[in-house]
Amino acid sequence: MTKGAIVSRAEDFPRWYQEVIAGAEMADNGPARGTMVIRPWGYGIWELMQAELDRRIKEAGAENAYFPLFIPESFLKLEAEHVEGFAPELAVVTHGGGKELEEPLVVRPTSETVINSFFSKWVQSHRDLPLLVNQWANVVRWELRPRLFLRTTEFLWQEGHTAHATEEDARAYALRILDEVYRTTMVDILGVPVLTGHKTARERFAGANRTWTCEGMMGDGKALQMGTSHELGQNFARPFDIAFSNASGGRDYVWQTSWGVSTRLVGALVMGHGDDFGLRLPPALAPAQVVVLIVKDAPEVRSAADALVAELRQAGHRVRLDDRTDTSFGRRSVDWELKGVPVRVEVGPRDLAEGNVTVVTRHRREKENVALGSVGAAVATVLATAGAELLAEATAARDARTVEAGSLAEAVEAGSEGFARVRLGALGPDGEDRLAEHAISVRCLQRPDGSLAQVGDAEDDLVAVVGRSY
Repeated sequence: MTKGAIVSRAEDFPRWYQEVIAGAEMADNGPARGTMVIRPWGYGIWELMQAELDRRIKEAGAENAYFPLFIPESFLKLEAEHVEGFAPELAVVTHGGGKELEEPLVVRPTSETVINSFFSKWVQSHRDLPLLVNQWANVVRWELRPRLFLRTTEFLWQEGHTAHATEEDARAYALRILDEVYRTTMVDILGVPVLTGHKTARERFAGANRTWTCEGMMGDGKALQMGTSHELGQNFARPFDIAFSNASGGRDYVWQTSWGVSTRLVGALVMGHGDDFGLRLPPALAPAQVVVLIVKDAPEVRSAADALVAELRQAGHRVRLDDRTDTSFGRRSVDWELKGVPVRVEVGPRDLAEGNVTVVTRHRREKENVALGSVGAAVATVLATAGAELLAEATAARDARTVEAGSLAEAVEAGSEGFARVRLGALGPDGEDRLAEHAISVRCLQRPDGSLAQVGDAEDDLVAVVGRSY
């Protein structure tokens, strides 16, 4: 691939995705199969996402902590469904220090077991509840079909783990995370519309009673599971003996949740907003919101560019100066377009002689001549509106590819190109097996009006959102 020249999405979406990641200098494949090196531009995007998520997590009352990377194998075996669900993905250390270990150590695929071993020590009384903990960490799951940011053997994420006195309190907290932390970040910050609902028994997290999910539609019509929040019931509390003395003096087991999102969100950002020219970043997640390009080096041009950089930074924007005039202006413009910088301000001697510069809006690919004294206002307008416009565009694209289906056959046809909404009862008892024959799965279950199901709702009356997924 020539740097800056990428295949179109319609021609080859998977190749387009890989070329955007490479061309925008977001990540490289690591030396071990399935691993990923996140480059500064990609990591800068992740850091901004992380900050938004972390703020919301703390507002929901959880505190950050850190737990070990290595987990004794015996811990995982305490919860049978959990270990069975993760067994094919485990990486296991059998030797250390030149000797065979007495007990193999699992490289964490998720931390329910090790965290719960400590919850059992920390929780004694109802006064210790709720216990709300989050950690930012890396995890390892042996991935057979790796793809940068979407599926890698090692990835970065946050995982929250909580313990509550009642099932109702645990459920309310799991749903609070789903809505106030995950959905709002995905919609308001990433600009990616998501459907929320719960997974079928076939698709839910190993060890959970119920898995709530945020499902986004990518640019090719496929679904991406972008975040999940799980009601664990007492499935870990009992084997790990996480119990407390209640207000009446009795002894009860806690009710628990766990929840997480990962660097997969960076992949969602690429596939949700990217066009045939590369990334299109919402301003909230752009490491550089504005790049000021010097078209041709000259004293007056440099002076004007420096003044613009200072003005825009003073206004609170993240700004970079590109004065690499030893590289062609066209090449540099294409590179910044690939990276998805929301605004480019191009400063050249001809426009400057007339008191103007060129302002380029990335997500619309529009150029306009702007008077030097009006650049700050023009940039502020773009940065204030670009995120909402990207969200509106993505929402319209998703809705245009969502079909109400009345039967399994109609669901298969529509789900091959986008989302199909079909009553779960219409799929029949073997509906998920029959969908799987066409590489289609139930992404989530909702009430017919799109709201979350409630305790007591008949599953057959719920709507299944089905589609192909990553």
